[in-house]
Amino acid sequence: MSHDSTALPPALGSAAPADVALVEALRDDLVAARFRVDTIDALWGPSAAAALHRGQREPAVRAIERARASGAPVSPVSTLARLFLLGSSVPADEVADALPRLGVAGLEALGFVGPSGPSGEVRARLDLRPYSFVDSLGAGSWWIASDLGESVLGRPLDPDHVLGIGGASMTLSGLMIPTPVDSVLDLGTGCGIQALHAARHARRVVATDISRRALAIAAFNARLNGIDSIEFRHGSLFEPVAGERFDRIVSNPPFVITPRQEGVPLYEYRDGGLVGDALVASVIRSAPSHLAPGGIAQLLGNWEYRDSDGLHRVRSWVASSPVAVDAWVIERDRQDAPLYAETWIRDGGTRPGTPAFDSLYSSWLDDFEARGVREVGFGYVLLRRPMAAPSVGAPASAPAGSAGSAGSSGSAVAPAPTLDRYERVDAAIGSNPIGLGDHLAVCLAGHDWQAHRSDDELLAGTYVYASDVTEERHYWPGHDDPVVMTLRQGGGFSRSADLDTGLAAFVGACDGDLSASAIAAAIAQVLDADEAALRAALAPRLRALLVDAFLLPAS
Repeated sequence: MSHDSTALPPALGSAAPADVALVEALRDDLVAARFRVDTIDALWGPSAAAALHRGQREPAVRAIERARASGAPVSPVSTLARLFLLGSSVPADEVADALPRLGVAGLEALGFVGPSGPSGEVRARLDLRPYSFVDSLGAGSWWIASDLGESVLGRPLDPDHVLGIGGASMTLSGLMIPTPVDSVLDLGTGCGIQALHAARHARRVVATDISRRALAIAAFNARLNGIDSIEFRHGSLFEPVAGERFDRIVSNPPFVITPRQEGVPLYEYRDGGLVGDALVASVIRSAPSHLAPGGIAQLLGNWEYRDSDGLHRVRSWVASSPVAVDAWVIERDRQDAPLYAETWIRDGGTRPGTPAFDSLYSSWLDDFEARGVREVGFGYVLLRRPMAAPSVGAPASAPAGSAGSAGSSGSAVAPAPTLDRYERVDAAIGSNPIGLGDHLAVCLAGHDWQAHRSDDELLAGTYVYASDVTEERHYWPGHDDPVVMTLRQGGGFSRSADLDTGLAAFVGACDGDLSASAIAAAIAQVLDADEAALRAALAPRLRALLVDAFLLPAS
């Protein structure tokens, strides 16, 4: 069931009045059918739902078959789940009952189904599924169209496959800083999921992709979900936005390192057409020039380990940008070259133990060996263009760092970056219900608070410990004094911080009433310690706790 991108029905992504009416009819029918995550999971239970999430459809198929064999009535949500999520052939009359406003003809006009054979059944040509989420604005849900997955197709994916919502896309949407902004660029939008998330906190969103098929599907998804603040543009990387700046840039780029050899399929959704990790390097070098002052770029990426550390490679890419930026890079995983090859060959739908798999595996290993690649790292990149600081004599009314004032004669100077953080985070991500994006925003605010203050100014401030922070103490049996004291972070990146007696007392006293200096003086008196020495030791520890959001400024 291969698709042909040139045969993509014009209704998918079109704004013609007749097609808009079809999309509205589909939306109304999906609401009436209760085509939602919770109702679908209830069809086959949590075990089958988990298996389906892993790409295994058989448990869900069996659950549906048992329900039908029991004589249970066919519900609209069951019909749509069989059609779109399981890829089953479904009688046309059942589809018509499930979508009474749109009908089978309308669904076919939108490009979602085609005839399965002479038996009066239809089969899906595209995937359509509900998606639910929670962010700082609350709970939300959409329907997302994409191309059918390998488990439904039963074969390797097409090169122009448009991926649906996967683990990487959910990771990036969770990382997205959700503070309100004017403009966001979604670079390489795919099915459009990041653009939809960005539209929840941005006045306008520009979504680009090199794939016209992806743009058509992404535009359809926006229209189906009633979002009209997204502009879709065709082109490679930053070409469609040449000369423009944005308050935010988000990108889940095609970062997978793929051999440039004949016979190795190049999937548009994951392969950028460059050698090794050059695509990610290009995005990192180019993104700062498209950020407004104070703007933030967030992306996922892979980087190679050759003769040097992979994070050192990323640091060199950031340093080679023509615009100096704050940088925070987190490596979350690292795989050796053989495991990396196996992972992405399977991702394309080629099964181990087949001649095709062995041939691709050999090509991948040849490429890594030829270029000296030992391992590949995966992680998150955050880049921030510093706000322009007012120069001496600048008018007080000119907002420092505003897009209009940056670069104007005598009004602003480009400040030096203050954030240069490259780290490996191995702990499990915490259970913060409002997501990592909010945590990152708090960490950036904490960094800025301490970076622009001297030690004396820092100690003059008042602080509180974050609501997800707990203290853990360990004792030798029968002893009253703890031998190990640790701060634990329940959300964010689940970090921990070792405590000594003085720091434990300090954090415990941070309730927003007394300044850090006053608390230090009291602790010095209780411990009979030198106050000046305690203050000097406290300042760097306080900075670290602010940067990691263990402590928050009280004002």
